[in-house]
Amino acid sequence: MIGSIKGKINLKTEKFVIVETAGVGYKINASPDTISKVKNGAEAMFWVHTHVREDALDLYGFPERAELEFFEMLINISGIGPKGALTILGVASIETLRKAIGTGDISYLTKISGIGKKTAEKIVIELRDKMAKEAGSGGDSSMQGELDALEALKSLGYSQNEAREALKKVGAELDTNGKIREALKVLGKNNS
Repeated sequence: MIGSIKGKINLKTEKFVIVETAGVGYKINASPDTISKVKNGAEAMFWVHTHVREDALDLYGFPERAELEFFEMLINISGIGPKGALTILGVASIETLRKAIGTGDISYLTKISGIGKKTAEKIVIELRDKMAKEAGSGGDSSMQGELDALEALKSLGYSQNEAREALKKVGAELDTNGKIREALKVLGKNNS
């Protein structure tokens, strides 16, 4: 099993990177957020999950060990494969996802492309106890604030993906209006 890989980025696409180490290029599937943070020709290190199937051996890479652990919790849920788990990790920070799961916020999870109500309920049922401790008090209002900010940005004409990406870059401690203001600044920079 491969636990981590460190090497030079030889190729970067929307869904994976090729990391060369000791003369071997490893294809590592990663979230768009992770891929956007690495540069061709630069040195990078990934914590790796090796997914073995009958017809394939796939590598999934994460810059932080906490992301790898969260990914592995998700793929242990029946009906969620590695690509689905990567999609889930790509739409929000781990802290936001932990709060949503810990507080049982199914509506937040169903807004993720490809996650239906039954799958969201299954995620909450299987991971709620693990996440509830981390969500702490005030999780409901924080999650509602993020949902409200997401809806406000969508009503201003931004796509759900653009809005989510911008909200991932703003402080979680901000109130709804603060999140909207900061997200608009991020979106303004992206469109410049």
